[in-house]
Amino acid sequence: MTATSDAPAAESTKPAKPPTSVTVLPHPELCPVGVSFEARTGQKLVDALLANGVAIEHACEKVCACATCHVHIREGLAGLPAADEDEEDQLDDAWGLDAQSRLSCCVKLNGTRLVVELPKYSKNHARE
Repeated sequence: MTATSDAPAAESTKPAKPPTSVTVLPHPELCPVGVSFEARTGQKLVDALLANGVAIEHACEKVCACATCHVHIREGLAGLPAADEDEEDQLDDAWGLDAQSRLSCCVKLNGTRLVVELPKYSKNHARE
């Protein structure tokens, strides 16, 4: 005879992570009036931008093999992990590079409030 229990199996319930607040500054073509939205923590910034109507380029299909999804993190950069070597190498090809430049396909949202500026231009060698 085997004993059975009517008690529910122990569930590992992690508290839901709060969403990440993202503000995109106005850009003449991609986001003329700017936009603010809440995005799922853990999501890539490029996916959050696309899901919220910001048609940012991503020629390499979001695998850190180009610099077309380059953005400037104007607020919140200190709360993000530093860019790795692969991202740094790709950023060398970005237009308008500055100390706040990141590839949006490499930025994982972590709850840090971000203010993002889209560069005026993008270097898309596949399109040129």
